Amino acid sequence: MASKVPMAVAVEELPKAIVRRVVKDKLSNQSTNDQSTNEQGDSVAIHKDALLAFSESARIFIHYLSATANDICKESKRQTINADDVLKAIEEIEFPEFVGPLKASLDDFRWKNAGKKAGAAKANETKKRKVVEKHSEQTENEEDAGEDMDEEANEDENGTPDD
Repeated sequence: MASKVPMAVAVEELPKAIVRRVVKDKLSNQSTNDQSTNEQGDSVAIHKDALLAFSESARIFIHYLSATANDICKESKRQTINADDVLKAIEEIEFPEFVGPLKASLDDFRWKNAGKKAGAAKANETKKRKVVEKHSEQTENEEDAGEDMDEEANEDENGTPDD
C-alpha cells in the first residue's frame, strides 16, 4: 500500500521544467560574454543536484515569504493576503531591492489586465445586447402569432370575421 507522505511532498515541489527554464534564462541574461554556451551552442547544462538545490531554495523562499505576508495580513485583521502584504513582506525579510521591480511588474500586469477586462466587458455587453434583441424579436413573433390566432377565433361559421 502506498504511503501518503510522498504524495504530499510531490505536491509541494516546484515543476522541474519551470525551474530549469527560469535558471537557464537567468543565466543567459546575466552572462555578459558568450561563456554561457558550450561548443555546440547549447546553453549551460544544469546538474540534477543543482536543479534540486534551486527548486528547494525557491520552495523555502516562497514558504517564508508567504508566512511573513500572512503575518502582515493578520496584523491588519484581514484574512486575504494582497499584493501590498507581499511587498511589505519582501521588505521585512530584507530584500528591499526587489520591491521596485516588483511594483513595476505589478503595475504592468494590472494595466494589461484592465485592458483585458475592458475588452471582456465590451464583448459581454455585446452578447447581452444580442440576447435582448433576439428575445424581443421572439416576443414580437409570438405576439403576431397570437393576434393571428385571435382573428381566426373571431371568425364566425361563415368564415367571415366578426367586426
